Amino acid sequence: MKAIGYKQSLPITNPESLIDVTLAQPIATGYDLLIKVSAIAVNPADYKVRLTMPPVDGEVKVIGWDAVGEVIAVGDKVSQFKPGDVVYYAGDITRPGSNAEYQLVDERLVGFKPKSLSHAEAAALPLTAITAWELLFEHLTIKQQSPGSTDKSNEVILVVGAAGGVGSIFVQIAKAITGATVIATASRASSSDWVKKLGADYVVDHTKPLTAQIEALNIGPVTHVASLNSTDAYFESYTEVLAPFGKIAMIDDPQALDVTKLKLKSLSLHWEFMFARSMFNAVDMDEQGRLLNRVADLVDQGYIQTTLGQHMGEINAANLRAAHQALEAGSAIGKIVLEGF
Repeated sequence: MKAIGYKQSLPITNPESLIDVTLAQPIATGYDLLIKVSAIAVNPADYKVRLTMPPVDGEVKVIGWDAVGEVIAVGDKVSQFKPGDVVYYAGDITRPGSNAEYQLVDERLVGFKPKSLSHAEAAALPLTAITAWELLFEHLTIKQQSPGSTDKSNEVILVVGAAGGVGSIFVQIAKAITGATVIATASRASSSDWVKKLGADYVVDHTKPLTAQIEALNIGPVTHVASLNSTDAYFESYTEVLAPFGKIAMIDDPQALDVTKLKLKSLSLHWEFMFARSMFNAVDMDEQGRLLNRVADLVDQGYIQTTLGQHMGEINAANLRAAHQALEAGSAIGKIVLEGF
């Protein structure tokens, strides 16, 4: 099978940083589905792993954790899927990824592709949808309500980095099935327009002091923060704008935080890592499959749209290098997707 991988951790400007290779097609056993991959998306996790996790000498490491494809074969313990099903998933960071024609993935991590989306549009969603869902409902414990309900809660969520991949789906899920007020951050006109389109109630500029901007909105204190980038830069602002017993949930990797600043208001800090369930074979690993099916339903009912921002062509090393380069530059709005081999 065709695949794209790397033999050593190199800067993305090096042609050897990602290379086209031919590998043996894997075989499904146990809970695994063998997927024929049709479309993939690229995430910051891809370049972080590429730069920090070199393969064993002589081996090729295949990465990628967002895919849509067709089930070709199933292991003997599989009960939820059959050959011919079209699915979407993020998978497991400890196993070969989706930058290949065929991939094995545990059925408990897989959902049925939203029927109303193309393969490329659906490929933009899995990793970020899982991350956003776990942030909202497991870490921040935001209250859910029926889709389309107009009831408002007293929850106010500040979403820092709202125009990125996770933020783009986080805002939509929050607006679709919670009554929370959503304050998004954005600094450019294009990203501000994007988050408004996705449903943000208010937009503030993260290049300017946050506290004064949020106070000027006159909507009361923030109760929850989804910190999707630069947590160390905004951490003190979070402690200022949050109400007592407020919650901060983050996905980035700050070098150091002074958590003693949380004490006076009894604030709590949570860290979301969507691969935790699969890495440690959690007893509730199938929660990810369930939430992907829930997200697919919300998409097909019209409450959530794809977060595809740019389609960069076929799945090959040259196009993947360009995708990694765009992500590393921090210039992407929404998700970068590639399709077909």
